[in-house]
Order: sequence, then structure tokens, then C-alpha cells
Amino acid sequence: KIAFAGGAALNVKLNQKIIARDEVKELFVQPAASDAGTAIGAATYAIAQRGIKLEKMEHVFLGPEFTNEQCITACKNYTFEDQAQSVQFKQITEVPKTIAKILADGNPVSWFQGRMEFGPRALGGRSILGCPSIPGVADRINEQIKFRERWRPFCPSMLDTVAPIMLKTDHPAPFMTFTFEVNDGWAERVPEVVHEDGTARAHAVKEAINPRYYALIKEVEILTGNGVVLNTSLNRRGEPVVCTPEDALNMFYGSDLQYLIMQDILVTKS
Repeated sequence: KIAFAGGAALNVKLNQKIIARDEVKELFVQPAASDAGTAIGAATYAIAQRGIKLEKMEHVFLGPEFTNEQCITACKNYTFEDQAQSVQFKQITEVPKTIAKILADGNPVSWFQGRMEFGPRALGGRSILGCPSIPGVADRINEQIKFRERWRPFCPSMLDTVAPIMLKTDHPAPFMTFTFEVNDGWAERVPEVVHEDGTARAHAVKEAINPRYYALIKEVEILTGNGVVLNTSLNRRGEPVVCTPEDALNMFYGSDLQYLIMQDILVTKS
């Protein structure tokens, strides 16, 4: 096993070449592999000095989280230039099922759930989601929201049960830090998240780590036959990833997105 933590570790193509080597059984890439990762290095050093066994890093949901009440307050207090305008929102009960239907109908969704991720990768806490089996969804997100180069494809989040079927490897993929070759047929099933070279920067989701995100992808699988969603970070180009409900509303109303789900609070545009 190899641990890789420097800034170059976010080069997913390089990582793919490393794990393809016969002598490498598993590569661990610290998902905030940049200057931000020095905090982990310092904490690891302090733990080792005290003789405490370091636990395996299972997730990066270390940031703040917000209640339904805080999301509602943000909606009620949000101000527009047009004073007559207000945030249209409602609290819903079946979030995964409702959002899966919106995705399957071809609409991107802002997904604001639980604690914010540590690091640059959106892993189901602060994400923009789409249904990868619907042609044009990636272009729509790109042109209306992300404004990024088209050669930078979006990534799939998938059920951990789907990963070994879709990918030509059983290597762990918890943090979206590798590209993998996809098996035959999947480029046709989920074309919006497979690169032209037949690879995908995959994120395998475990139910125990992110149960609501897992439930959403499971509902998408029921509707489309594919336990996969397109996933990109909840921000516009050049801006940091959304943290608070206020940030989410600013981003939402500064884009052409039509749906924002914050915890159980669904915000829509008329």
C-alpha cells in the first residue's frame, strides 16, 4: 500500500497509472491533498507523538451542517433587488424519492445536505447533481452554471454495489481521486459522466457513510436502471464551494438552476 498526500496527488490520471502498476496493491490519496492537508499532517504527528493509533480516514464530512429551521430562516431573510420577490420554498418529506424524480426528468439540482466536505471534491454534501443517462445534462450544467471547459468532464457518484460492475477495477474509490476505465456498455448507459477515453473519475458511495445520498442514488437506479448520478461541486466558476444556506441561495439565484434542496427544504423558481 502507498499513501500519497502532496498537491500532485489530485492528478487523477497520474493516480490511475500508479495503481495500474503490478507492485501497487492499493493507493491512498488524502482527498484534501493541498496546503489544507497540512492540518491533517500536524494532527497525525501529534497523535503519533502521544502513541495513539491513527484511525483510517473513512469520510471527509468535517465541516458545518445546518438544520431545517436554519435553512427556512435563510429563505425568509433572503433579499432581492426586487423587494416584491421572495424565496419560494416548502418542506418535503420524501427527499430522495422527490429529488430522484426531478433528476430523472432531466433537471439539475443543487444538493445541500449534512456536513460540508473537507477538501475540493464534492462528495454528496455540497453538490450539483444531474441524471447522467440524459443527453445534454452535462452541457446544460456547464453552460448555465459551471462555465468550465467542456474537456473537463463531470464525475459519477455511484452506489458501492455498482462500482465493481461499472469499473474495470475493484480498487477503492471513496474520494473521487482516481480515474478508472469503465466496462463495456456503460459509456452508452451514462454518457454524461464517461470521458472520451473511456474512463470516469468515480466516487463509490457507501450507505453507512452517507445514507441520504445513497438513498437518492438508489431511487435514481429504480427510475433509470442506473445507480449513478452526475456530481460536481456546488459553486460557480471562480467561487468557493457553498458552505451555508445563505451561500446556497446566493449561488442558486446567481445561476439558471431551477431546484435547490437544503436538508428537507425544497426551493424552486417559478
